[in-house]
Amino acid sequence: MKYNFDKDICRKNTDSFKWDTMEEKFNTKDAIPMWVADMDFEVSKSIVDGIKERLNHAVFGYGITPDSYFDAFTSWMKNKHNYIIEKDWILFSPGVVPGISRCVSAFTQKDDEIIVQSPVYHQFYSIIESNGCKVVDNPLILKDGKYEMNFEDLERKITDKTKMIILCSPHNPVGRVWKKEELRKLGEICLKHNILVISDEIHCDIVYKGYKHTVFSTIDERFKDISIICTAPNKTFNIAGFQTANLVIANDKLREEFNKYNEKQFFYGHSILGNIAQEEAYKNGYEWYEQLMEYLEGNKDFVIDFIENRLPQLKVIIPEGTYLLWIDFSSLNMNEEELNRFLIDDCRVILNEGSEFGADCGHFQRMNIATQRNNIRKVLEKIECEIKK
Repeated sequence: MKYNFDKDICRKNTDSFKWDTMEEKFNTKDAIPMWVADMDFEVSKSIVDGIKERLNHAVFGYGITPDSYFDAFTSWMKNKHNYIIEKDWILFSPGVVPGISRCVSAFTQKDDEIIVQSPVYHQFYSIIESNGCKVVDNPLILKDGKYEMNFEDLERKITDKTKMIILCSPHNPVGRVWKKEELRKLGEICLKHNILVISDEIHCDIVYKGYKHTVFSTIDERFKDISIICTAPNKTFNIAGFQTANLVIANDKLREEFNKYNEKQFFYGHSILGNIAQEEAYKNGYEWYEQLMEYLEGNKDFVIDFIENRLPQLKVIIPEGTYLLWIDFSSLNMNEEELNRFLIDDCRVILNEGSEFGADCGHFQRMNIATQRNNIRKVLEKIECEIKK
């Protein structure tokens, strides 16, 4: 089946966080929102058909999670990432962010230190601080237009209070798909210092040609004992609204401890329609996914080409994965507030402010390119026009 990702879809007045909060948050109604990390594309037909079929049975009482749910997930991860998962390792979460937060609650104490690698997904900071822990920043290094991990700084900052690192892999917002050697070095440091790795791999399927995602725990058998892999079909298949994610905990002791924590929260898990959405996505959504990646690759190349040839004032960090672009606006010589107003009021586009992701990033903005190419064209041409003014 051929999918049309250019199809214009109006998401206004559908209770969309991305489209229906613009007036409240940004005092505008008619800008193009390219901030929240969801896609403006219709999902695969298999997901829609599976949900419609279930709706025909008009009883929605308490449900269970069938084996087919786990089979679809484990088959996808095996075939796509060579990641072999046993069913018992899989624990449900209503999203990766709630899952990470519960990991922090379950495995740390007040005032423990948790490492992040900025600029990084802003919710990591909120999760750590809301659980009473201390953020320890191990900033990435921007070298020749590409971000790298700073292992020397990492080791210097580890203390006896450092209990955890939240790894973003692939990395949001800088778009790195970490090489196996980089992840191995990080894992060796964490083994040495007994640090638990919470690996956010929600973008693992959104990887561009020439790059390959490596699941952290597959690199070394020992890494299975110090890691929790957090993933979901939400980014890949655009089903975040169903609130389903998977935490993979291979180590029996860690899993038992986490389950005890869950029992105290009276957390029971899966929803009927969320189960169906994930199962249909992983089982029957590959054709849609292949076409999505082709379209996203085209969007990425379009933005890079446009900026290089028509907006040389801007610099884009070439992404290896994710549908999020990290763009440097520093040559416009605006402070962050001026830049935000310029983009929203003059260019009629909403991006994510760079300072959300890390200190000294106010001259950056994050752009979500998982939208119709015509939207991207309009935005870039408007920025070009306003800069010329």
